[in-house]
Amino acid sequence: MKYKRILLKLSGEAIGGPDGVGLDENVMAAYARQIAAVVGAGTQVAIVIGGGNIFRGLSGTQRGFDRVRGDQMGMLATVINSIGLSLSLRNAGLDAEVFTSTPMRPMAKYYMRDEVDAYMKAGGVAVIAGGTGNPFFTTDSAAALRGCELRCDALLKGTKVDGVYDADPVKHPEARRYETLTFDKAIADNLKVMDQTAFTLCKENDLPIIVFNMNDEGTLEKVVEGTGRCTVLSNKE
Repeated sequence: MKYKRILLKLSGEAIGGPDGVGLDENVMAAYARQIAAVVGAGTQVAIVIGGGNIFRGLSGTQRGFDRVRGDQMGMLATVINSIGLSLSLRNAGLDAEVFTSTPMRPMAKYYMRDEVDAYMKAGGVAVIAGGTGNPFFTTDSAAALRGCELRCDALLKGTKVDGVYDADPVKHPEARRYETLTFDKAIADNLKVMDQTAFTLCKENDLPIIVFNMNDEGTLEKVVEGTGRCTVLSNKE
C-alpha cells in the first residue's frame, strides 16, 4: 500500500443514502466493506464524518438558531453518525471505536491523540466525532486537524464524484478532471472541495488531500494503493 495510515473524511449526506437524510444501513455496510479491505491490507484508518444528514449548524443560523448552539447541535449529529458507522464496521469484522472531542461517556471515549494513535497501531478503526469541539469550525477542518495530529500519510475525502473538476461535471459533461492540484491554487481559486481552514492546515503540515468517489466500490482500496481514479492536492507542482 502507498499509504500506511489515512484519515478518511465522509460527509453526513453520503451515509444518508440517495436522499442524504438519516442513516442508510446499506450505504454504511458498503463503506464498511471497503474500509475492511483496506485495513486487511495493512493500512491504519481513522474516520471523520459530517452531520449534514441530521443537522447542519450553519444552515440552522438562517432559521434563527444561535451559531454556537447550532454548531453544537451539528457536533452531536456527527456522534450519531459515528456510532452508526462503528456498528457497521464491527459487523464487517473490524475493531472500531468512537472517540469524541468532548467527554461523552458511556456513549464514546474521549479523544486523546496518544490513545487513538496506539489504538490504530493495534489495528483498530478510530471513528472521531464531535468536530474540533469548538463552534465556527467545520468537520473538514476537524478532519485536517486530526489527520495532522495523527501523522497520517494522506487525508482521503470520499465524495460522489471521482475528483476535482474545473466545472460541475453534472452540468458540464465537457468538464476536465484535475489529476493533481496545488494547495495554493485550491486556495486562490476558492475551490469548495474543502474549506479554506482545512486547506491551510494541510498545506502547512504537508498532508496531501485525495478526492475520490467513495460510492464506486473498490475505489478506496485502489486509491490507498496509489492507482485509483482521483485528484491529489498537495504542495507539489
